[in-house]
Amino acid sequence: MTTMRSRTAIWFECKIQYEKTMEDGLQKKVTETYTTDALSFTEAEQRIMEEMSSYISGEFDIKDIKIAPYKEIFFSDADSADRWYKAKLQFITIDEKTAKEKRSSVNYLVNAGTLNGAVKNIDEVMGGTMIDYVIASVAETQIMDVYEYGKDKQTDEKPEYEQ
Repeated sequence: MTTMRSRTAIWFECKIQYEKTMEDGLQKKVTETYTTDALSFTEAEQRIMEEMSSYISGEFDIKDIKIAPYKEIFFSDADSADRWYKAKLQFITIDEKTAKEKRSSVNYLVNAGTLNGAVKNIDEVMGGTMIDYVIASVAETQIMDVYEYGKDKQTDEKPEYEQ
């Protein structure tokens, strides 16, 4: 069974340009998009430089950093979840005064292996809520990976002294 979790934070999309060795052995300049959470543009730049320096040998340039257009990210621990999908959900509420249906849209980033998998993951996370929603759209993004603050860097630290 796949475990899904969601996380709310300030997310930044960062475009990185570097020389990549292609399958045929030739070098090609590529631009890839990554996402990280941070408190500011400065922190986002620092975090993405730190993350990418362990994956890219040689120089790379940060070409763009912008606040990501999604509210939350739905992560999956499935091995097949190697793609990122932007999902637009519409939440349905009833206006008490007019008794009319009102829809508000929110964007999410969803980790999955396929489009159908993304829809399944959305339903898994949202199914645990009491919110009425409609999936308005789901589209694959160009995002290569998402880096969470503290993920994979957590330790079981103990206090220096006992009280």
